[in-house]
Amino acid sequence: MKKISIIVIILFALTGSMAFAQDSRTDELKAIAQDLVKSLSEGDSENVIKYFDSTVKATLPPAQLEQLWGQLTGQFGTYSGQTGVRTEKIPDFDIVFVTMAFDKMKLDTKLVFDKDNKVAGFFFAPAPPDKEPEPADYVKADSFTESEVTFGEPSWELPGTLTVPKGDGPFPAIILVHGSGPNDRDETIGPNKPFRDLAWGLASKGIAVLRYDKRTKVHGMKIGQMDEFTVKEETVDDAVLAYELLRKTDRIDPDRIFILGHSLGAMVMPRIGLKTPEAAGLIFMAGNTRPLEDLIVEQYEYIYSLDSANSEENRIIIDSLKKQVAFLKSDSFTKNTPREQTPMGANAAYWLDLKSYNQVETAQKLAQPLLILQGERDYQVTMRDFDGWKKGLKDKNNVTFKSYPKLNHLFMTGEGMAVPDEYMREGHVDLEVIDDIVKWINSK
Repeated sequence: MKKISIIVIILFALTGSMAFAQDSRTDELKAIAQDLVKSLSEGDSENVIKYFDSTVKATLPPAQLEQLWGQLTGQFGTYSGQTGVRTEKIPDFDIVFVTMAFDKMKLDTKLVFDKDNKVAGFFFAPAPPDKEPEPADYVKADSFTESEVTFGEPSWELPGTLTVPKGDGPFPAIILVHGSGPNDRDETIGPNKPFRDLAWGLASKGIAVLRYDKRTKVHGMKIGQMDEFTVKEETVDDAVLAYELLRKTDRIDPDRIFILGHSLGAMVMPRIGLKTPEAAGLIFMAGNTRPLEDLIVEQYEYIYSLDSANSEENRIIIDSLKKQVAFLKSDSFTKNTPREQTPMGANAAYWLDLKSYNQVETAQKLAQPLLILQGERDYQVTMRDFDGWKKGLKDKNNVTFKSYPKLNHLFMTGEGMAVPDEYMREGHVDLEVIDDIVKWINSK
């Protein structure tokens, strides 16, 4: 499960917003980045590693780099080359983005350079779309306004957007909580922006929405240097702070604030709910009930089953992942386990935290009304998970369940079981989902 989405191995996340001047150092960093990506695609791991700082070098030995490239080509098809390079700057670091073209989509390789021109951060994400997607037909742009907000703990502040219907209010409101990965406030993947769809669709029907850039996007460089980072810091803490912000915001009804989680955000929604007992209700969209590591294996097996051309290479990658997962489940997995032995390169503390968490049992303790939604075409979080919620919460009388036969993980329409390529085609969150959320909120 990625940031809501296609599985991409994310090793470090970072962001920046200010383009830096075209000088000799910029040209040098571009050349290094392009050579690194070229070497990665050609299997020359030693040439890649020479550009890494000591931390990244320890995290990504040659064998893992080769496995990483196999995962990328297995998921996104044949690599055809670099199509662009751009630069940004954050305090103390320069960033170079090298865009790579695969059969199924374009990916950005994001490389963070320290003052010594060494790579201190390295990850992949879908390349930005060539143009902004058009609003969904159900959006009434003249019925709401948007304003920028900032909130969060000191040194962990996050930027966000508050969308509020026109009028005096006070309005009911929803906070949107992302899936895994360094998501932006729109939960952008390819040409799709499901959180923007939700915000604009709900605001068009009288409900305010707060969405924000995720901590792993805004503060990824700092996070990449931490050994104790868990889902609490990744997702839970900021959702709680967003709730506290809305309770003090003009034109928002403090007694009618709801929290919506998608994918990983839905999985940890019970933890968020325990910390926000006065919330008016909680919404789960595509939340898994099974362990995250089991879903990752299942997703890889499904994606690779679609690719018969590289079956032997894919089998090797899956076998390696299964060994990592088996080790994670064993008593030998400890807080001192190095990243190269953990699934997806996350630190050991992150996985140990999730091992001790049972989302269904935690949800049984919640007093708030719950709305649990699931796309039946979703291959990332499947109907097995939806049935897990129904079975585990059958004795609660304040839970509403609904699944949608034609919707995928992004709650967008299609036919047959979804495939990764589908996320690269522009779509919108289905109107039925918007209407169901509005109806449920208005009943509370």
